[in-house]
Amino acid sequence: MSFAKVILNKGKEKSVQRNHPWIFSGAVYGVSEELTDGQMVNVTDTQGNHLATGFYSDKGSIAVRVLTFANETFDDSFWAKRFKAAWELRMKLFSIEETNAFRLIHGEGDGIPGLIIDYYNGHFVVQAHSTGIYFKMQEIAEAIKTTFPEYCETVYCKSSQTLPKTGTDYHVYGSANDTVAKENNIQFHVNWVEGQKTGFFLDQRDNRNLLKKYSAGKKVLNTFCYTGGFSIYAMSAGAELVTSVDISEKAVKLADENMQLNFPGSNHQAVASDVFDYLKANKNLYDVIVLDPPAFAKNIKSKHTATQAYKRLNIAGLKTIAQGGFLFTFSCSQVIDDVLFYNTVSAAAIEAGRKVRVLHKLSQGPDHPVNMFHPEGSYLKGLVLYIEE
Repeated sequence: MSFAKVILNKGKEKSVQRNHPWIFSGAVYGVSEELTDGQMVNVTDTQGNHLATGFYSDKGSIAVRVLTFANETFDDSFWAKRFKAAWELRMKLFSIEETNAFRLIHGEGDGIPGLIIDYYNGHFVVQAHSTGIYFKMQEIAEAIKTTFPEYCETVYCKSSQTLPKTGTDYHVYGSANDTVAKENNIQFHVNWVEGQKTGFFLDQRDNRNLLKKYSAGKKVLNTFCYTGGFSIYAMSAGAELVTSVDISEKAVKLADENMQLNFPGSNHQAVASDVFDYLKANKNLYDVIVLDPPAFAKNIKSKHTATQAYKRLNIAGLKTIAQGGFLFTFSCSQVIDDVLFYNTVSAAAIEAGRKVRVLHKLSQGPDHPVNMFHPEGSYLKGLVLYIEE
């Protein structure tokens, strides 16, 4: 299709030819006309050869997010084709009778950079991470409705956090604000209007399930608990005690509500507290500790500060956990890569004076796939540590 053109500097077409979906502003030689944020453009080399089509951005370092490296028609059929392929993959990953909460579209991992769609038991929560995607919200919602008529009760746009200057939150279709969704037959209240992100953290599903293996008969501490996902999985394994800690009163209340929804009357403590203070005051009590903080590094400028924060947190966790315990520790900061996170936790173990073995290296679930040509899509990293001494 004919769009305005973004022309790349000579030699800068190589990353596009390797199917990387980001074109950085420094690679741009010029444009065929004045462009506006969110405009769809064709990308060419200096000889005029077509390379890709995507959304232009005048904000940040990424000038174009590539939708396709071929010439395609961008009507509802484009969106529907991508959505159908993504749904078919998820149906290979999950039984919808057991798990009706999952990520349907994971940006670059599903061939649509800038778009997140999470599905919660009949409700689609759409989050735009680029202006171009936000401008297509009506088309996206229509494609969802027509592609999944038997599954679609609500389409909700939640983009005010990701596009604070232009994005808003609103019901594109339907009017529901919340639901009870299932993950491995465990139930969770999900409120996409008031909740963080799209209402729930779906990327930890497999890691929550792994926690069950280590929780039977144990005293388990889940820090930065939010909705209590790890807590409820631990209790499902028969933990002796589960404590959920978060600085937010609202979060710990929700964690307790989810625990009661699944295991009423269980030995669960929901504590509103600063995590560092709680760890310091409860040493040697817990056999299993989960450290799953929010992203300490939002951008490359905060990388060093974030690294120090992860080190302090892991020192605190390692000093708190009982001998013979298991520590699940995570970072969801994209700019903190696997090697840096590993080395940071290693430094924390040295300073804490604990003898530690690594049992598992963890990542995001398969409904958050990583495009082979876009390794930046792998953002969640985690370790399961055995604290021998």
